[in-house]
Amino acid sequence: MKRLYAAAAQLDPPVRGQSALARALGQSPQTVKNWESRATGVSAAGAHKAQQELGVSSTWVLSAEEPMFVAGAPASVATIATAGDYVRVQQLDAEAGMGGAVENADYPEVIRAIDFEPGYIRSIIGFVPAPGRLRLITGTGDSMQPVIQPGDTVVVDTAVTFFDGDGLYLINMGNGQQIKRLLDRGLVYVASENKSYGDPFPVPEGTVIGGKVYLRNRIERFN
Repeated sequence: MKRLYAAAAQLDPPVRGQSALARALGQSPQTVKNWESRATGVSAAGAHKAQQELGVSSTWVLSAEEPMFVAGAPASVATIATAGDYVRVQQLDAEAGMGGAVENADYPEVIRAIDFEPGYIRSIIGFVPAPGRLRLITGTGDSMQPVIQPGDTVVVDTAVTFFDGDGLYLINMGNGQQIKRLLDRGLVYVASENKSYGDPFPVPEGTVIGGKVYLRNRIERFN
């Protein structure tokens, strides 16, 4: 982290401090704080991001091998690459099971940030939310086929932490994150789209809703 901060301070304009570095890298401040506090320091993914976004050599960050900057390093850093009124949505290094549950880190790192035209966001969730409210995560497993295919990236509205009517949700029933359909049948039921996973069942006590899920199947999937 000392090497990353030192290199960032030499940019024009300089990038100094945890918050400024997080913004420049498209990461959350918590992710940068994690790099500072853990013994292993900056993750390999974080070092790659520093090279990609700032021109700081990942080899320098991880092992102090010079040069500090890669060839063609940028002279300055923009906090946002896309001009105009776009909605920036961060994709997390996190997965949600569609079958078995998936355990993720408490503060998953940001893989990338994607800028969407506001009209597209409005078309899938009905409105344009406040910045930072939407996240992209990847589904694994086949319990939500054919609606969600394994490996599909979905949009999660993290402000919805309650049952907000029938729909797809990111939930945790006590053993990790899953994408499931929640249904109002007098009681709230959990259902899979793939009928081989059995009939709907009442939401177990203690289940946590992490957000409402929306599909992105009108634009290309990520590789």
